[in-house]
Amino acid sequence: MTAGSYTLGPESGRLLLKTTRTGLGAKVGHDLTLEVTRWHGDATIDPAAPAESSVTVEVDAESIEVREGTGGVKPLTGSDRGEIEKIIREKILHTDRHPTITFRSTRVEGTEESFRLEGDLALVGVTRPVIVQGSLIGGRVHGSAVVEQSRWGIRPYSALFGALKLSDDVEVQFDLGLLAPA
Repeated sequence: MTAGSYTLGPESGRLLLKTTRTGLGAKVGHDLTLEVTRWHGDATIDPAAPAESSVTVEVDAESIEVREGTGGVKPLTGSDRGEIEKIIREKILHTDRHPTITFRSTRVEGTEESFRLEGDLALVGVTRPVIVQGSLIGGRVHGSAVVEQSRWGIRPYSALFGALKLSDDVEVQFDLGLLAPA
């Protein structure tokens, strides 16, 4: 890996959110794969001195789209997808008041094969620390973080009088190609 600054965004890879369901009505709901379609970031990478590396990412919270719903008694329809996206915007992320989600690394450690980013995630007007695990192999960066919604004051979505609930943990996954240094 060449040291330098890299621009990140949908043109370089995917940023996915994975939710799971819980509760007595879990069979009815779906485990969701959501994709952030508008986002950008910058990575400064120094393989010789990982502590000098940094990452910032800014997400347009309105750009989260449902890509897949697995499980459930029936497949997701286009109407279901639209309703889920509306609930995410209006009831979970309150995008009218909080249109942007940001991550800024505060510490980077490890190797290209296995690195760890500590950083601050600003979500719904609340900033909390989060840990990202990843690897850089063949010019592609893969990794994930778990966001426990309640730490940001978000009540996980529930329906059917609480019988169907989303798990508190949402997994954020990324798979990015690093383009030549800027």
